[in-house]
Amino acid sequence: MVDQLLTAGIAAAAGVAVYLGAATRVVKQYERGIVFRFGRLRKGVRPPGLAMIIPVADRLHKVNLQIVTLPVPAQEGITRDNVTVRVDAVVYFKVVDPASALIAVEDYRFAVSQMAQTSLRSIIGKSDLDDLLSNREKLNQGLELMIDSPAMGWGVQIDRVEIKDVSLPETMKRSMARQAEADRERRARLINADAELQASHKLAEAAEVMSDQPAALQLRLLQTVIAVAAEKNSTLVLPFPVELLRFLERATPTPTPPATTAPPEPLPATNPPEPLPAAAGPEPLPAPGPAAPPPDGTAAPTAEAPPPLDLAGPPLDEPRPDLAD
Repeated sequence: MVDQLLTAGIAAAAGVAVYLGAATRVVKQYERGIVFRFGRLRKGVRPPGLAMIIPVADRLHKVNLQIVTLPVPAQEGITRDNVTVRVDAVVYFKVVDPASALIAVEDYRFAVSQMAQTSLRSIIGKSDLDDLLSNREKLNQGLELMIDSPAMGWGVQIDRVEIKDVSLPETMKRSMARQAEADRERRARLINADAELQASHKLAEAAEVMSDQPAALQLRLLQTVIAVAAEKNSTLVLPFPVELLRFLERATPTPTPPATTAPPEPLPATNPPEPLPAAAGPEPLPAPGPAAPPPDGTAAPTAEAPPPLDLAGPPLDEPRPDLAD
């Protein structure tokens, strides 16, 4: 009798242990338990710790409430300014309603991933290249709102969305590099011009001081000589004093320009002589006619005509008395 009771007690204890083993579930701290009894959702969420269920009728599903890091594959698109880019991102989300995450959507991870890819392509088409490169905070907020709107019905809350990398074509990278180089060169030239302007003002002030005190220029010259002589050079360049040049310039007499004379009056134009007719011998010159009266109306003195010149000479066959000897 005692043996039978002992055997029955052991059997009952074994049955209870098996039942407890089948009915007991452990829910971790970062999880929540959802119970379905005969396929219907039981009200209430099982907190972390031991959870008791009916082994045959109930099914316990555990939902992770930790923040999930979901990488979004790189999406290729054309921006609003017609530039082809490849953009990838990462989505941080967590489950806030375990029951909706199990009932409202089949696989909330896959649903969030597809929604993130679609929203990322939409953001690429609505944005400029400069916004993708320098204004990512605004794009991240817009992308978060686009994903969070449908995800709230799934019991999922989007915690943060970040655009990781923007891949550009090589031609666009070279163009941007040239643009950045040109901008840097422009800024360098502006800085150099500003420095030259400030230096010119200071030099003008220094020149005014040195003009008031000529000894300052000599001291400056000596400082320059000392600075050059400090180096171990075999040649010493000594600048020529400007004051000495000015002294020589004042000492040099200024040449007086030559007196200008009135140009000679032009001679009256004369008619060219008429060609003489061809003849065997020279003809006697014609007698001059009466002279024209002077303009004051007085009578001009008359002159006798000279006798005609004998230009023919003796004949060639007659001997000349001066050559006879």
